[in-house]
Amino acid sequence: MQGNLNPSARVAIAGVIPPQQAAVGALTSGWVDMATFFAAMATVSVGVIGAGGTIDAQIEQATTTSGANAKPVIGSAITQLVKAGGDNRQVAINVRQEDLDKNGGFRFVRLTATVGGATTFLSGLLVGFDARYGAGTANQANTVAQTVS
Repeated sequence: MQGNLNPSARVAIAGVIPPQQAAVGALTSGWVDMATFFAAMATVSVGVIGAGGTIDAQIEQATTTSGANAKPVIGSAITQLVKAGGDNRQVAINVRQEDLDKNGGFRFVRLTATVGGATTFLSGLLVGFDARYGAGTANQANTVAQTVS
């Protein structure tokens, strides 16, 4: 590790579920090419969970950037969050290239969060680590407004 590098040189915000009051249903980040990064981590941040609400999240994989043949990455699903467990919590999901079905041609990933039962405040990030080419900031989602060093 090089101590003189800014963290943003190693990490990129690659996919986003914008902060929102999410209705019941699935929310997804954009597809991220794992050929660009050595590893990724998804986080879901939950605010107030609606009465009787649930949150599920997982990493999905696909063979194209448009999501062809999408399916879950085995072992990437969180234990469901429920209102009874409390509000204002976060979950993190790690994914590495070797977790994907590379023999089947899968190399794109996205974060999917599913709200059940009641509207819930949440957001999500899919962060890529150690870009293969260029700094992290050169490989970020086009929604990133700025990186300050």
